[in-house]
Amino acid sequence: MRVVLRSDMPKLGKRGEVLDVADGFARNFLLPKGHAIPASAGIAAQAANMRRARDVKDAHERQEAETIARSLVAQVIRIPMRAGPEGKLFGSVSTANIADAIAEQTSLHIDRFRLHLAEPIKALGTHQVPARLHTEVEFPVTVEIVRA
Repeated sequence: MRVVLRSDMPKLGKRGEVLDVADGFARNFLLPKGHAIPASAGIAAQAANMRRARDVKDAHERQEAETIARSLVAQVIRIPMRAGPEGKLFGSVSTANIADAIAEQTSLHIDRFRLHLAEPIKALGTHQVPARLHTEVEFPVTVEIVRA
């Protein structure tokens, strides 16, 4: 069945795209939830309008992400933590702690889910934390864990 997506769907497509999907998937999930509408002959103009709106929104979000990235790459975020004599922390630093420190020190608010740590930071020192604010904007945030 041919459908036009009304919202971005991970691993499926973006808003305004015309897709061929299984009949059952369209009837049982996409159409009842309002994620898609059936594609007809007159729907092409509406799909084009959706794509244009999506492109404008995406360009605006990318520009905002690049502005934030430029300002954060140049800064070092310092987080004071209690640590033992050999530099191991009493506890750990998670993405939530880093997001709070960024908001406090730079007044830029970044969602903690945009920061990616393989595991929490458990030692003093300087660490690079990858941040992805947009699909095309990924940059490292320098975090320095200092003794409190």
